[in-house]
Amino acid sequence: MVSSPAGRIHVVEQGEGPLVLLVHGFPEGWYSWRHQLPALAAAGYRAVAVDVRGYGRSSRPDAVEAYRMLDLVADNVAVVRASGEETAVVVGHDWGSAIAANSALTEPDVFRAVGMLGVPYAPRGGPRPGEVFARMGGEEEFYVSYFQRADRAEAEIEPDVRGWLAGFYAALSAGNMPPPGAASPYFVGKGGTLRDRFPAGPPPAWLGEDGLDVCAGEFERTGMTGALNRYRNMDRDWADLAPYDGAPLVQPSLFVAGALDASVAWMADAIDAFPGTLPGLVASRFLDDCGHWVQQERPDEVNRILTDWLAGLPA
Repeated sequence: MVSSPAGRIHVVEQGEGPLVLLVHGFPEGWYSWRHQLPALAAAGYRAVAVDVRGYGRSSRPDAVEAYRMLDLVADNVAVVRASGEETAVVVGHDWGSAIAANSALTEPDVFRAVGMLGVPYAPRGGPRPGEVFARMGGEEEFYVSYFQRADRAEAEIEPDVRGWLAGFYAALSAGNMPPPGAASPYFVGKGGTLRDRFPAGPPPAWLGEDGLDVCAGEFERTGMTGALNRYRNMDRDWADLAPYDGAPLVQPSLFVAGALDASVAWMADAIDAFPGTLPGLVASRFLDDCGHWVQQERPDEVNRILTDWLAGLPA
């Protein structure tokens, strides 16, 4: 455990050498990097995966505003310092991608390179996020707006955490996604729940029943509020990051995503803007027949991409 502004941050570490900090997304934990930890260690790196505050064995502050982006960046800095290092490479997936990007943006002396999985870098700008999400979907409600309401999100998920997670993981996985033209699992119909559009059946093969037990067990113990509070700070982040409006990430960077990940389509403009927003981009890779959970769905390929990228970074 590492002391941080939030209290305590749980870390899992393997290997020796230059530090690589791995940051997970929603609804995951350090376990989502289980395939990368040994691969990075074998390649000569000190790989550290965290439970982001609000998740797993890390502290879970009561205040919603304690989960704002700059606090999560401070946690990452605290992990680097507690590891006895001055600098690190930071790699994130999903929300972890945004946390990694903002860590590199606001703490460039600490984070010398940044890898983003699933969610591309998009500089702060435009209208307030809450206004944007409220306009999406017409009569349906976009999942981000849905997650911002405890009376809806926790009320849906917590009575059956394991079943909800199995459906959510499957809905965003290659081979389980709804066919073209089907109702989107990212939107809630009027009077419905997000789960109404999840596929039925077992968890996806990349996770399995044992992996689902690990993930569900943590959320059954902690509840979902700490994890969901990340969605409840997007407007605060927009205000906090105003000094960085439109700012590029200048460090060496990497982007990897499943070609079937909805974020690739939603944020196509952000990907097209990489020449200006990521001037240090080394590689941008899209894995065919892969969904959102890229480092778990395709661990061997992601491990090769990561280790090749890391090997080419300046010391």
